[in-house]
Amino acid sequence: MALFSGEGFLFLLRWLHFLAGITWIGLLYYFNFVQTPFFATADAPVRTGMIAGSLVGRALWWFRWGAMVTFITGWLYILHMMFHGYGGVREFFASAYGWKIFFGGMLGSVMWANVWFVIWPAQKVVIESATKVSKGGQAIPEAAARGQRSGFASRTNTLLSIPMLFFMGSASHLSMADPTGRGVKIGALILLAIVIAAAEVNALKGTTGPGKKMLATLNGTFWGGFILTAIMYFVLAGLMR
Repeated sequence: MALFSGEGFLFLLRWLHFLAGITWIGLLYYFNFVQTPFFATADAPVRTGMIAGSLVGRALWWFRWGAMVTFITGWLYILHMMFHGYGGVREFFASAYGWKIFFGGMLGSVMWANVWFVIWPAQKVVIESATKVSKGGQAIPEAAARGQRSGFASRTNTLLSIPMLFFMGSASHLSMADPTGRGVKIGALILLAIVIAAAEVNALKGTTGPGKKMLATLNGTFWGGFILTAIMYFVLAGLMR
C-alpha cells in the first residue's frame, strides 16, 4: 500500500504538520482576534476567572504543543527534502523551492521560539497571579509587565505568520526563478536575517516607538504582515531573476 511506502511517510509527515499548524495558528488568531479584544472590555473579575480557571490554561496547552509538533514535523520535512528530495544541501539551496520553504521554516521557527521562551513563561506568571487573586491573595507585581510582553510577542507572531504562510504555500504553488549564483544566496540570507532580527528586537525591546504602535492594533498588524510579505517576496524574486 502506498501509505506504507516512503511516499506515504512523507505524506503522513506533511499531514501531521498541517494538523498541528492549523491548531497552533488557529489558537494564535483566537488569542489575538477574540480573547485579547474581549479582555480589553471585560470586567476584572471576568478576566481573572477565565485566566485562573481552565479555559486560558487549556488553550495555552494546545497552543504551545501545536507549535512544538509543527516545528518538529516541519523541520523533518525540510531535512527530508534537502537530503532525499534534492540530494544534498547545495542542491536544495540551488532551487527556488528550497529558499521559499527555508524562509517559511525560519519564520515559523522564530514564532515557535517566541511561544516557548517568551509567551509561555510569561503566561505562567500571569496565570499564577490570577489564581492567587481569585483565592483572595495579592497579585504578583511583575505579572502585568510579563503579560504585556507576552501579548507583544504574540502580536509579533501574528505579523510573522502572514509571510510564513505565504512562503510555505508558494514553495510548490508559485513559480520563481532558481538562484543563479553565490551573491544571490548571500543576499537572500541577509534579507532573512534582517527581517528576523528586526522582528525579534521589536518584540523583546520595543516598548515604545513605531514598532509598538504598529502592533498595538490588529489593522496595524495585518498591514505590517502584508507589507513585510510583499517586501520579502519582491526582493527575493528580484535577487533570483
